[in-house]
This record gives sequence, structure tokens and C-alpha cells, in this order.
Amino acid sequence: MNEQSPLPPRLLSIAGSDSGGGAGIQADLKAFARCGAHGMTAITAVTAQNTVAVSAVYPLPAEAILEQVRAVSEDIGVDAVKIGMLGSTVAIEAVVEALELVGEVPVVLDPVMIAESGARLLDEEAEAALRDRLLPRVTVVTPNLPEGRVLAEVTSEVGEGEPLVRAIHDLGPDVVVLTGGHRESAADLFFDGREVVEIAGERYPDGAAHGSGCTHSSALAAQLALELEPLEAARRAKEIAAESVRDGLRGLGHGAGPVDVIGLTRSAGRQGRR
Repeated sequence: MNEQSPLPPRLLSIAGSDSGGGAGIQADLKAFARCGAHGMTAITAVTAQNTVAVSAVYPLPAEAILEQVRAVSEDIGVDAVKIGMLGSTVAIEAVVEALELVGEVPVVLDPVMIAESGARLLDEEAEAALRDRLLPRVTVVTPNLPEGRVLAEVTSEVGEGEPLVRAIHDLGPDVVVLTGGHRESAADLFFDGREVVEIAGERYPDGAAHGSGCTHSSALAAQLALELEPLEAARRAKEIAAESVRDGLRGLGHGAGPVDVIGLTRSAGRQGRR
């Protein structure tokens, strides 16, 4: 009798749906697949968007979010969770409750606040709930520079380095990874309460970056599910996100093109040579 093959890690994305396929749960599922994980979703909101703009957001009720998480956790199980767009205090409270269903697994929060097109994706009145209710529950939070300043309730005078990541860490997450997309050096800053570590990165000005934050946080969650230590998981996630921007789908639509985390451009090139 053949032995059953080992199952891949089971990753759950709790996030919004991007109809353009560049960010949100669509980006998360592609990143999970790139990392060899089985992806599952609990959708928090449906957005009507493309590469140019977000034209509408339709939040799901709290019970729908909770029931999606309950369904997959009771049957399939969850090895790690990535949280993205939540949108409102109602959704945040639902997710806090839903996390009780998945057990003690790594939780990565990408605090989505503003879309690439500039549309607000988190109600201003929900920022306090995100800060006070959810941050103390997560393993890793992955804000970009503007999001980090909002979370820490500080101005640009604090800068973009060690004081900022320490201020965010004081809010309760085990680890802070301040992503480098909005920083001059492009480096991520990692802080686990002991020392600040800079994770060097390369900027690709000719790349396509829509969905890069989703891809980074999803890849990080997958690496934690694969039992990498947080620093090594953050380094690997940085590499994957950078490659996805470098290989991004420039010219797909009229706005910011989406990242390519699964090598679509390389695959298309091979098909064209046949």
C-alpha cells in the first residue's frame, strides 16, 4: 500500500477580494501557492476595482466572516493566518472572535489602510480597534511607513527607523516588520523586542508593485507555517516580494500593474518559444 504523501501547510487569508486580481485574497492565494501551501479564504469585503481605481466596496457581515473561518478550521485545519483588508470596526471584532477558532498558530497582519489607487480601505474610526484589539493578538505586523506612523500615532518627526518600530512593538505584536517600499533605502526593519535588524532590499523602479504588500505578508505567513524562525521568514518573504515586483505585469491595465509572484511572465515566454 502506498503511503499518503505529506500534506502542504494550510494557510488562511482573511481579507478583501480584489476584482482586478492584483491584491487582496487573489494575491494571497498566489503567494501561498508559490510557497507550496494550500490556500483558504475568509472574505471580509468584495471590492470593485481595477488597476486604476476602487469604484465600490461591499463589506460582508460579521457572521459571514466568522462562519467562513469556522468552516475551514473545523474541517481542514489552519497552520497560519494572514489578515489583510478589514475595513471597519465590525470586521475587526469579528476577526478577533474568529481567531479563537484556529488555535495557537502564527498570525500575520498586513494593516491595509489605503489602496494603491488612493482609496481608503479602513474607516478612520476603526484604527483604534485595529490598534487596541487586534495588534496584541498577532505574531507579526507588516506595515509600510505611512501605515506604521498611523498605528503608532506619530508624525514624520519620529522618522522611519528604530523609534518607529519600537513604538509599534509596544502596541503588542510579537514582531514588527516595517516594509521598505516607502523608505529611501528600500530595506525592511525587523524588530522582535531584542534588536532591530535591517533586511536589505533592492528597488525595481521599472517593476509593477500592486499587491506587493499582500504578497509579502502572505509569503511571511507561509514561511512561519513551514516553521522558519521569524527573522528567516521575514528575509525569505522579502526576497519573494521583491522578485514579484521585479517580474510584475507592466502594461496590464492602465494603472499600477500587479506583481507576478508565480512566474506568469516567464511561463508566457516559454509558451511563445514553442
